[in-house]
Amino acid sequence: MTSEADKKALLGQLRIDRTAPSESRAPPRRVWVIGAALVAVALLAAGAWRVLSGRTGLTVHTAVAQPLGAGSAGSVLDATGYVTARREATVSAQITGTVSAVLIEEGDRVKEGQVIGRLEDTAQRAALAQAEAQLHSAQAVLVQAQAQLAQNRRDVKRDEDLVQRKLVSEQAVEQARTQVDSQAAQVESQRKLINVAEAAVRSAQVQLDYCTVRAPFTGVVIAKAAQVGEIVSPLSAGGGFTRTGIGTIVDMDSLEIEVDVNEAYINRVQPGQKVESVLNAYPDWQIPSHVIAIIPTADRSKATVKVRIGLDVKDPRIVPDMGVRVSFLEENKAAQPQERPHGVLVPTAALRRDGDQDVAFVVKDGRAERRVVTPGAPHGDSRQVLSGVTAGESVIIDAPEGLKEGTAVTEAKP
Repeated sequence: MTSEADKKALLGQLRIDRTAPSESRAPPRRVWVIGAALVAVALLAAGAWRVLSGRTGLTVHTAVAQPLGAGSAGSVLDATGYVTARREATVSAQITGTVSAVLIEEGDRVKEGQVIGRLEDTAQRAALAQAEAQLHSAQAVLVQAQAQLAQNRRDVKRDEDLVQRKLVSEQAVEQARTQVDSQAAQVESQRKLINVAEAAVRSAQVQLDYCTVRAPFTGVVIAKAAQVGEIVSPLSAGGGFTRTGIGTIVDMDSLEIEVDVNEAYINRVQPGQKVESVLNAYPDWQIPSHVIAIIPTADRSKATVKVRIGLDVKDPRIVPDMGVRVSFLEENKAAQPQERPHGVLVPTAALRRDGDQDVAFVVKDGRAERRVVTPGAPHGDSRQVLSGVTAGESVIIDAPEGLKEGTAVTEAKP
């Protein structure tokens, strides 16, 4: 018979220990941990995508909305261009040499003839001293030859007196006269040698002067091209070790505007026509201008004709290579004062029809912002916008069909 103690031992073996870890419960815990990790990775990927998409965004082409000036209301054509200088020079020495001094910095104003740099001139000074010494030597020889000629002339006169008194022969007089003629020829030859020596001195002085670089005209320095110790040359040399100039000077009084006008509209432009110019840097400043000339040739690749425009106002704010927008005015409109209209000018390609509304997309904080606009009168390849866009804002040109409010965009670099 089984004892009472054996029964308790058997019952203890059949009892389930709930405190011990269960093999059947382990897999669900691992699944939960793996699922949480996958969710975290997905969240990090989504955040990274948002950051990267916000940084790069859709690449679009933009243009700056320009204020509508008073003259623009009576303009027959609008165009864009750049400020250029008719007198701009990179000043170089006329000989090859080592720079010993550069006396200019960017932004300095220089006058015509002002010294802007010097080259090492030891060899040129030595050559000048040698030429001057040769000149002095030739002058001394001339003095000696002139003295001998004077003595020979006195001898001839003395012999002529002696001939009359029958004290010397006629042959002696003739020999004395020959010596006078020969000495006179030597004096004349020496004078020619002095002329040659003087020319050599002038040539050596010119070479020495070439070591001093001067401003060819009054203007402003826009670039300093060489430093002390560098070699400059009037001729371009390979290898990149030789400079071709000391600096670049621009005559600010020669600034004008060059614009490319579509050849289809060039008949609206005439020499002397009044123009109103607006710099991109100063959109509220209208500069009175006029057409200087229409360059009589067309650009085949762009189908444009270049027009030169003179500025009637000189101002330090106008500098070369500035972007500018010009409005060619009608003759009757230019003669009469105009009331300043409201609104801005944007490229026609920046506007599009969305249902019964005219809209434009503006770049705001790196994202596209949809604006409902009120278009006005056309101005060449631009359009007046009465409301919805303000001057200075960047509008998207030829906006993609899928562009929506808030889309991250990146402005294409020109």
